[in-house]
Amino acid sequence: MDYRQNKRMPGRLTLLIYRRGLLVATGMLRNISQRGLFISTNCQDLDLNQKLEIEFRLHDPDAPEPQRVSAVLVHKNSRGLGVEFASKEQADSPEVRSLLRWVKSTNHLIPRTPYFRTAAL
Repeated sequence: MDYRQNKRMPGRLTLLIYRRGLLVATGMLRNISQRGLFISTNCQDLDLNQKLEIEFRLHDPDAPEPQRVSAVLVHKNSRGLGVEFASKEQADSPEVRSLLRWVKSTNHLIPRTPYFRTAAL
């Protein structure tokens, strides 16, 4: 039984994961909700409750620059990392809203296949 409060939407987008301002891994967005996202990555060198920054580029002419959001690592397994946005304000930020809009507009293009692993830095 799934007890999640927010619906998750599938997404595919390359992400960069930063810790204390330093790039520590790359990953692939797998799904997103109003509260956070799941990132497929091989990086296991991060600790639970660690503060991270997630950077993304939307491949959208209206948002040509990379965007970053603050997050906290709340779950990790062999397939990747589950992060929650660092605060309610972050979850309501223009960056998260634009990412959610982009995922909603592109997720119909995603084939329904099992997750696959992506290489970490």
